[in-house]
Amino acid sequence: MENRVILIIACLLAGLAVHGESTAKTDGRAQPMPHEPAFRATTLPAYGSADTRDEALRVPEFVRPAFDCWMRDTYVTLGPDGYYYMTGTTADPDRIFPGQRHCWDWNDGLYLWRSADLKEWDALGRIWSLDDDGTWQKEPRIYADDEKYARKSINGDPMDNWFRAVWAPELHYIESVGNWFIVACLNDSASGKGSFILKSTTGRPEGPYVNIEANSDGPLFPNIDGSLFEDEDGTVYFVGHNHYIARMKEDMSGFAEELRLLKETPYDPEPYIEGAFIFKYQGKYHLVQAIWSHRTNDGDTYVEKSGVTSQKTRYSYDCIISVADNVYGPYGERYNAATGAGHNNLFRDRDGNWWATMFFNPRGAQAAEYETTCRPGLIPMIYENGRFAPNHSFDLKK
Repeated sequence: MENRVILIIACLLAGLAVHGESTAKTDGRAQPMPHEPAFRATTLPAYGSADTRDEALRVPEFVRPAFDCWMRDTYVTLGPDGYYYMTGTTADPDRIFPGQRHCWDWNDGLYLWRSADLKEWDALGRIWSLDDDGTWQKEPRIYADDEKYARKSINGDPMDNWFRAVWAPELHYIESVGNWFIVACLNDSASGKGSFILKSTTGRPEGPYVNIEANSDGPLFPNIDGSLFEDEDGTVYFVGHNHYIARMKEDMSGFAEELRLLKETPYDPEPYIEGAFIFKYQGKYHLVQAIWSHRTNDGDTYVEKSGVTSQKTRYSYDCIISVADNVYGPYGERYNAATGAGHNNLFRDRDGNWWATMFFNPRGAQAAEYETTCRPGLIPMIYENGRFAPNHSFDLKK
């Protein structure tokens, strides 16, 4: 009790002393005098808050589209042959659009690009066709004239009455089986929404590709945004949409266990999350997810709340990362690794430099800052103090 009284008296005296002091003014704002006590009460940002104006986390101004092709969900990997391979969600190049190009209702398949230096990219063409190579995937969902369906996309693009699009492909070389695999997903086609895995029949990245056994008749996973992760011991995991994971069989024919939820440190409440991707670095598992930031009257946030956030408050589609010691989790608190780079992957080049992909998202207020949208982009990254962030000092001439 005596110590408590002494502490209260000391605080009151300090407050009176500070109140009686004069202040210096700079630019019209009061500034503390040099001898003001160093201790201040600070308020840490709430978990789930964002800072869309942090220049260190924004995509460097020198980042430009890698080439001119309409693409979303850009994915790049370094193959065992020393080449870099890129894929992503594309639009049918032969389709005539009444408005801007898009893929929300239908497209024609999967395309692949290859590069020796991440600068010049060669188009390898369509490596998997929905019509020619798809089995159950090729059947569209067709709406009659009197049926209700979404006639405009979330971007306001006019859409046809039939739906069959393949989205978010990832190309993975699985060392433990010595072969290439593609993970992709369908929109609301005749078979419904879902993810599936394809394997190369030749051992080459350009295929041809066929369904693995587990998705020979339908989706392997009943949602979008499937991914694969191969651990250092050769164990392969399927990662689904946002929070799901399952170990694959050694021959990659299907799941070796039931799908389970990753153990995470969620926001409260959790917003919509997608584009999950896992990689390993320095013995830690890094879970990448795509989450929208919002600029609101209450500040920037990832937490969506009725009456505070909405489609109109969306600013940027961010690359969010959390870290764990075990692939299943628990994953620690999330952090933003790159503002506006959401639904992407991270990879290392031959020299050990880190990169993140992006696609210049046309949605959200940040889109107005781009000269063009829906193009593949590559962001040099740096790993410091346990976090990834854009490398603004990277020498592009190297």
